Amino acid sequence: MKYLDPKADLTFKRVFGEHPDLVISLLNALLPITEEEAITDIEYLPADMVPDNPIRKYSIVDVRCRDKKGRQFLVEMQTVWSAEFQQRVLFNASKAYVRQLGKGEQYELLQPVYSLNLVNDIFEPNLKGFYHHYKLVHVEHTNRVIDGLQLIFVELPKFTPHTYSEKKMQILWLRYLTEIDEKTRVAPDELQENPDISKALTILEESAFSDEELARYEGFWDMVSVEKTLYNSGWRKGVAEGKAEGLAEGKAEGLAEGKAEAILQTAANLKRLNIPIEVIAQSTGLSVEEIKNM
Repeated sequence: MKYLDPKADLTFKRVFGEHPDLVISLLNALLPITEEEAITDIEYLPADMVPDNPIRKYSIVDVRCRDKKGRQFLVEMQTVWSAEFQQRVLFNASKAYVRQLGKGEQYELLQPVYSLNLVNDIFEPNLKGFYHHYKLVHVEHTNRVIDGLQLIFVELPKFTPHTYSEKKMQILWLRYLTEIDEKTRVAPDELQENPDISKALTILEESAFSDEELARYEGFWDMVSVEKTLYNSGWRKGVAEGKAEGLAEGKAEGLAEGKAEAILQTAANLKRLNIPIEVIAQSTGLSVEEIKNM
């Protein structure tokens, strides 16, 4: 048996964006909610949030859903951390919160928005924990909370189970996300024995994906590798210059130029493999015309 990595864009959306029972299980396991607040049902909402005004910013998330109470849940997998990602999370959650009300409707109708962000990178090196929960609290009296937005960030590389025999759902889902990849031939018994995780494992079997999907999967990891290299190169360039503006400029310049070059190279490689142009366009963001002219 050969599995794919669940952290890739294609696989993550396949598991959690097409199977309501699995995203419910993940949310109940990782969100800061009580048993009484547990999610029992969801409906998927469009992942792309088109602005009401064309001059406003368009945004898209990996998975967006809502339960019968009206609570909204945004789920994102981020493979490379950047400070901009944190701001994008706040932007997307705020947009989802504001867009609940139509013109003339009462504020009492507003329901909480939870944003769960799984990050395959370490962005809080000075903090020991891997789970970071943000909400609106009174600075002096932290038991006073304004309901509305709750942002959760999980640093996956920091996660280590206390014991591999533990079967708590939070532990099982985090093990699924951190232990399963292309090198996995036999999944751990603890994961296979749980119905939800077992189903999620079956979805990851390489044989369940078409050649075109596997090409997109490989292209995704190529892009991640390039992005990490460019981000680190930009960081080193800024440090070498010894100036804050050099750091920011190095990151921005390196990422912008390198990303464009990497996208073109990836598209060219996929085209040589005779991958359909429409699939290449979807994977890289290039237009069909640009790919045809390569």
